[in-house]
Amino acid sequence: MPTLDDDTPKEACGVFGVFAPGQPVAHLTYLGLYALQHRGQESAGMAVSDRESLTVVKDMGLVSNAFDDRTLATLTGDLAIGQTRYSTTGSSTWRNAQPVYRGVDHVEFALGHNGNLVNVEQLAAECGMLPGTVTSDSDLVAEMLATELAGRGDMDPGEAFDEALTEVLPRLHGAFSLVLADHDRIIGVRDPNGFRPLCLGRLDSGWVLASESPALDVIGGPPWSGN
Repeated sequence: MPTLDDDTPKEACGVFGVFAPGQPVAHLTYLGLYALQHRGQESAGMAVSDRESLTVVKDMGLVSNAFDDRTLATLTGDLAIGQTRYSTTGSSTWRNAQPVYRGVDHVEFALGHNGNLVNVEQLAAECGMLPGTVTSDSDLVAEMLATELAGRGDMDPGEAFDEALTEVLPRLHGAFSLVLADHDRIIGVRDPNGFRPLCLGRLDSGWVLASESPALDVIGGPPWSGN
């Protein structure tokens, strides 16, 4: 069962999300992840939505190892999320690379995570997961959302996902930020105390989320002031 890293505190993982219809969102995500590379060098990945389906590409190593121009050219869509990983729970394997993907009935979603949960064992037990089957706390959150979605097959996909988030997020204890994508949206989440950073930026044609503001700057999305 995953436990918190007992070493000295570390910033772990970089997350990024962009909603920009008509723009090369995969390329923008690549640039954002490159700016967040120092936050995690074990694996990199992104999920791109064309409003009909989600495509996830991820690999071990640096951002430049996971993506080349040919791969990016095939990832067309209106929105994307991405993550660079430094493992604090779960082993450094391709299986634990992110974004984590789930498809339940008519709902697809992907999730990128930074931080740690402190109640992993409790949540896993509540979900009926056997000891040792939780590969990471990120995977656990995705499984919890999938479980909630499984009982909402007759709902609008967006409404079903919103309800699943409403049920799951209050049960998460720890220091974390999340970026999520379904077919039509990117969603940013921070723990109630804001221990893990998540910046919001404004683009001419959309929005961007990132663990650090340089990832906003590199794609021309200055931090949003609320005006």
